Amino acid sequence: MSGSTASFHRTRTLRSAAQTTALARRMAAGLRAGDVLLLEGPIGAGKTHFARALIQARLADVDALEDVPSPTYTLVQVYQAGPLAIWHADLYRLGHPDEVQELGLVEAFESALCLVEWPDRLGDLTPPGALRIRFAPGGGEESRDVTMTSDDPHWAARLAEVADA
Repeated sequence: MSGSTASFHRTRTLRSAAQTTALARRMAAGLRAGDVLLLEGPIGAGKTHFARALIQARLADVDALEDVPSPTYTLVQVYQAGPLAIWHADLYRLGHPDEVQELGLVEAFESALCLVEWPDRLGDLTPPGALRIRFAPGGGEESRDVTMTSDDPHWAARLAEVADA
């Protein structure tokens, strides 16, 4: 968030993969079309695990269970959870932000729930008001420090209880 102060900022430690899954499931219910989650952190930090758990929770809500593979090689996977389209993008292999346009991701920011791994590849196409979720290795083998920030104040009202639980 270049030069701006976050309106929403929460950090918590998740001590296991099960706690990461639980956070994703709690968040899933409150997300809607137009929400963009920017998943940041090094390889192996838990970004894909979190995204998979969130997507599976939304799919389960509409009895639409399906496999949720990593989009590392496909770049984008799209799921339909009832009327909600969910786009899961992994931009690690992109060389230039112009390639994001070709994927249709910019349009999806307006009409779908979008989870974007490696969002630094978006450059100037990063949507304002997105929720940044930064995963960093914590003290233990499965422990992760998760920091959620956004310059859009609506996230504070929507996620305060979920992020602190």
